[in-house]
Amino acid sequence: MSPYRPNPFFSTTNTFFVPSVGDKVDNAVAQAKAYGKDAQAQASSLAHKADLKFQDAKEAVKDTVVDATQDTPTGIDLYARFALAGALGCAVTHGALTPVDVVKTRIQLEPEVYNKGMVGGFRQIIANEGAGALLTGFGPTAVGYAIQGAFKFGGYEFWKKKAIDVLGVDKARENRQAVYLGASAIAEFFADIALCPLEATRIRLVSQPTFANGLAGGFARILREEGPAAFYAGFGPILFKQVPYTMAKFAVFEVAAEKILAATGKSKDSLTGGQSTGLNLSAGLIAGMAAAVISQPADTLLSKINKSKGAPGQSTSSRLVQMAGQLGVKGLFTGMTTRLVMIGTLTAGQFLIYGDIKKALNAKGGVEISAVPK
Repeated sequence: MSPYRPNPFFSTTNTFFVPSVGDKVDNAVAQAKAYGKDAQAQASSLAHKADLKFQDAKEAVKDTVVDATQDTPTGIDLYARFALAGALGCAVTHGALTPVDVVKTRIQLEPEVYNKGMVGGFRQIIANEGAGALLTGFGPTAVGYAIQGAFKFGGYEFWKKKAIDVLGVDKARENRQAVYLGASAIAEFFADIALCPLEATRIRLVSQPTFANGLAGGFARILREEGPAAFYAGFGPILFKQVPYTMAKFAVFEVAAEKILAATGKSKDSLTGGQSTGLNLSAGLIAGMAAAVISQPADTLLSKINKSKGAPGQSTSSRLVQMAGQLGVKGLFTGMTTRLVMIGTLTAGQFLIYGDIKKALNAKGGVEISAVPK
């Protein structure tokens, strides 16, 4: 008996003849599902964009309505308030952490002496020089970082707003990380011009406790004995340290805050006072840790180069190369644990104080470009 062969006309798997009605129905259903999923995804994206547009419109209307009972600052007045909030935030946090900074600097400059970690460094300094030594350099620290904080935070808000004005809200939002990085880098460059002389004085006082009796004496002695150029001997490493630090600080803070808000499903305006504090502290701590690691090698070189004078005729760049070679990778990260504690705490505190003072001064930022509605 010959084997059974199905009639190809009735086969549903035959590719020669037209597919069966069942196959057509199945294909149509599959295509409809695919189109449905694609349409749903597009609708979700459009809805999110529409929500952002709605929030932008709300903010634009809010900014144009003049409240008769409340003074809404603009222009120079607004950025002056940003600068004041930044100055107070940086002066308070850096000043409060002066003892930690003293220990960190000693570990970087004399690792063979201060080799027992942060707690051991505190004990050594107190035992050898008294507790007052932990406040060495407090004056230049508070003054220097108040000036730097004004330029840094005020400048960041200013340059971020300029970037948004040039690019437009939608383009700025799509490239918000680049906006954060660019605005913070420009702001920090000008901040470092103001900070460098005071940072040079601070490091000299910490590394040489008998050098002078405070900020005014140390500043005057460096100016008298070494000239104005000595204040900017560390300008290269301070840029190398502070610019990446500040770029990481603001960009990571913005992204971390955005992710935290997205995870909670809340907008920034809907947060209570306690929730806003928690957001600033959490995002600030994450940003501080990232910034500390990125800027650690330059921080070590800055401490080294300001410890003493260079050899006659030796350039700053050659000194930096020589120091980096002598230290190696391990040496460049000396004091990392101490600095993580210091910078993480400091950055979280700065964003907390900055946010609170901005609110108290009625200093509202420019157009928001976060992917999370405000």
